[in-house]
Parts: sequence; structure tokens; C-alpha cells
Amino acid sequence: LAYLGILAVAGPDRLLPGDLEEGDVAGAAHVGAAAELLRRPEADHADHVAVLLAEDHHRAALARRLELEHRGVGRLVRADELVHPPLDVAQPLRAFREQTNAAWIFTSATLTVGDRFDHFLAATGLDEPDTLALPSPFDFESNALCWLPQGLPPPNAPSYTDAVCAALRPALAASGGRAFLLFTSHRALKRAAELLADLPYPLFVQGTAPRAMLLERFRAAGNGVLLGAASFWEGVDVRGEALSLVAIDKLPFASPDDPVLEARIAASREAGGNPFMELQVPAAAIALKQGAGRLIRDVDDRGVLVICDPRVLTARYGRLFLESLPPMPIARGVDEVAAFFAR
Repeated sequence: LAYLGILAVAGPDRLLPGDLEEGDVAGAAHVGAAAELLRRPEADHADHVAVLLAEDHHRAALARRLELEHRGVGRLVRADELVHPPLDVAQPLRAFREQTNAAWIFTSATLTVGDRFDHFLAATGLDEPDTLALPSPFDFESNALCWLPQGLPPPNAPSYTDAVCAALRPALAASGGRAFLLFTSHRALKRAAELLADLPYPLFVQGTAPRAMLLERFRAAGNGVLLGAASFWEGVDVRGEALSLVAIDKLPFASPDDPVLEARIAASREAGGNPFMELQVPAAAIALKQGAGRLIRDVDDRGVLVICDPRVLTARYGRLFLESLPPMPIARGVDEVAAFFAR
């Protein structure tokens, strides 16, 4: 329950508010915004509307989930959840650990950002613990390649997704399909599905079937191209030659209008911190590491990671993203991708 905001899924021609998908969350920083949604006539025709109301309360976010249920031809609004997520869990976790008088061991492939544990330690209230970062058991130096396409427009450009799809076509031809294309928004995913509909490989698009079914069909195809958003960035395991290329359209920064993130940013600023570098960049670097982790899943796997976002090279924080990934050769031209797959 880390997300607070407003979710609305109406009929096929009425998505509220803006361009929302079922399961998406868009920020609603004030209770009034959610109340206004419920007053709209579209709400009476919604297939499902869930509203999360968020407000500031002692630097914590208070949320109430309201569900609209069928009751004859109308709807019944029922408040069935009250969520009160703390903005900072470091102190409560520290106090809890002290009460247990036990040794604590944290293990994960995504605890570090740029080979440092600082972000995780600060978030969990760990003071001067013993830390150990072990290298991957997989040979990324020999079996993987990271391609950073050149000449793409800024990620906020209207033509960005079109440019990304055009850049990926020769890479997909070199890999013979066998690819995950991971997007940070459903809007970009939909646009890519339109642009890549003519690929000579089976195309699997998130939202057209349940995730498990899409993965089963992707594995069986052997040369498929799967387009996915948030739920495909982690917890997906495709081993072997069926997946040999993972492309990421943008650095996965969290939506800045998420009310919980807004409150954490405000609290960081009040404390004199730099929320972008202390909160947003580390979280995005960890998310990128999770997405990139779909590529090499076994000792015999080999493949190409494509990071399309030019900020990884042009922004002052871009190097931190590359340093958070397993060490692998960097390619600047698609000819190097073709040579890799020709080996």
C-alpha cells in the first residue's frame, strides 16, 4: 500500500482522469479532487472506480479507499480501508530491531546503488552495519552487452517513443526477436504496439492477456517480442535463448505527483536534503537494475541490454545508473549488437 492517489476506470470512451489504465495510480494531492471525481456524471457509468484520498497529517499520508459497487442501477460508496503509511520507516525499524536483541541479515540483488549501500541503510535506519557486496555469478563481461543508442531526442519529446521504436528495429533484426521491450508508461507501450505491429516476429503486448499466459506464449514462440510495463520489470524469469534482448525506453523515475513521494520530497527539503539525488535517483537506479535483471537468468544465458534514455550519458547523474548495473561492455553502435549476436 505504498501508493496513494486517485484511480478511475470508466467505460472505453471515458477514462478518468486523463489517460489511466486499470491498476494505474495518478496523484490526487487533495481530498477535493477525489470528491469532484465522484460528483462527475461519468462516475455513474464507471465499471469500477476506486478513489484514494490523500492529505498531509504530521508528515504522513492518510488515505481512505472508496469502492463503488453495483446496487441495482446505482452505486454504493463504501469506505473499507484506512491506510496510514509513514514517510520515514527508519526510526520505527531501528526501535523494532533493538527490541528483538537479534542479529539481522538483509540480502538482495538490489541493495546497492553504484556499489554503495547508503540509500538502503538510510531508509532502514541501519547504523554502521557490516556490509558485503558480492559479484554476480554470471559472466556479464563475456555474455552480455549494453547498447546505448545515439541520437535519440529527449525523453519528454513528443516523438520519443517513435524514435525509440525506429532505433530498436535493427537490434531486433539482429537478435531475431527474442526480446522484452520494457516501458515506463502504458501510453508509450500502446504507441510502440502500434508502431511495431508489422514486425516479422510474434508480438505479445501487456494487457491483451494475463501475464502468465503472455509469458507462456512468449517462451513457446522462441522468437517473440514482448511489450510490457511495470509488472514485467521484476519477478519475471525467462531463461535460455527465448530472451536475448531487453530494451528499456526511459530511466524509471517514479511519478513526481504521487502524494506519498511528494510528502517525502517536501520532508527531505525541510531537512536541508537533496530529494532528487537522495530519493528519486537511487529509487530509479534500483528499478533499472530490476528491469535489466530480466536479461541474464542463468550461467549459459547471453544477450544485449538496451538503455534508450539519452540521460544515462548526458545527465550528471547518468553514470550512477550505469555503475549500478553489472559490469558489461558498452556499445555505441547497432553494428556492435549485430556482431555480438553473430558470434
